[in-house]
Amino acid sequence: MRHAPYACILIAGACLFASSAWAAPTLSGGIIDDLKALEARLKSGEHAAVEAEATRQAERLAGGNASDRWARALYLQLAANAEVRRGNVQAAVEHLATARGIRGVEPAQADRWLRQEAGLRARLGDTERARELLGDWLERHDGDADAHWLMAQLQAESSRWEQAADWAQRALAGDASASQQRLGLAATALQRAGRQEEALAVLERQLAGAEDDPQAWRRAAGLAQRMGDPGRAAALWETAWRRGVLSGSDDLMQRIRLHLAAGTPARAAEILSRALEEGSLDDSLENRRLLAEAWQAARDHDRALSAWREVAERSDTAEDWLRLGQLASGWDRLELAREALKRARQGGATEASDWLASLPENEDEALDGQASAEADG
Repeated sequence: MRHAPYACILIAGACLFASSAWAAPTLSGGIIDDLKALEARLKSGEHAAVEAEATRQAERLAGGNASDRWARALYLQLAANAEVRRGNVQAAVEHLATARGIRGVEPAQADRWLRQEAGLRARLGDTERARELLGDWLERHDGDADAHWLMAQLQAESSRWEQAADWAQRALAGDASASQQRLGLAATALQRAGRQEEALAVLERQLAGAEDDPQAWRRAAGLAQRMGDPGRAAALWETAWRRGVLSGSDDLMQRIRLHLAAGTPARAAEILSRALEEGSLDDSLENRRLLAEAWQAARDHDRALSAWREVAERSDTAEDWLRLGQLASGWDRLELAREALKRARQGGATEASDWLASLPENEDEALDGQASAEADG
């Protein structure tokens, strides 16, 4: 049997209860007493015996008058209920389908059994039939949040994402305390339907009860980032980190990268610098380079130049010395610029000579050039 991806979200109404108010057609006193006795035995746990007796009585009443047919339908309901409790869902479905198809059964009662059968078929993984039955029922009834969630589930199981999203939004509107699983279903349906903003709103609602679910926080932050809102992604990640939901070196590195993407490079640099000092992240050349880039993006001249010098000294490549020299030149740190550019030239960076030639010969010349540039501006 195929299990649906949201089979855990099963809908109230799948459990059946024999009616205690026996409606018209009028039943004999003996039938009423027998039905009540079987119902009592069912409640006491005699599931197999009740199913067998109810089925036998239903067969005996087949082909009778209106009263017999109504009694037969009620016996079949009891049999279905017994089978549900025994875990024989397929047998329960068959009993219900037979009961609601009996001539003379009141439409309201037939609809209740129809709704119950749809829920049971969903449990079986009979998605197409369950969706057909529930759709039929919803054409005549507004339905409650449970019915709406079930329809969203069934649409999602058939990858009908637009319809699933519609039903999920309808369910959300009537379910202020939706479970984490249902919120996850809604977020998936909305996201697959391309309704990213609504999906993110549901994910953020889901986070209120996801203190121990790091994957939920990662998913929300990832969606915000894909939507082109890195600031929101960084804020979500930061909140999860501070609450202890996210931890470890991978999550710490993602925290840093999100701050860089969100336009808060100074915060990224502070976090990375502290992590390197404490040993939370490897003091590698790659991480040192990221730190230098973060301080540079933050336009913290002293820290950026110091970080880039650390990178250049570790790598000792002409490319890194050239980058340090160019940056120092642009920020009028001429002594450092000359030193770095000379090292770059020694390492084979041909353009370093042109950069060196463009530098003022002495500090006075540099100050004059700066004053002249300010005057021209």
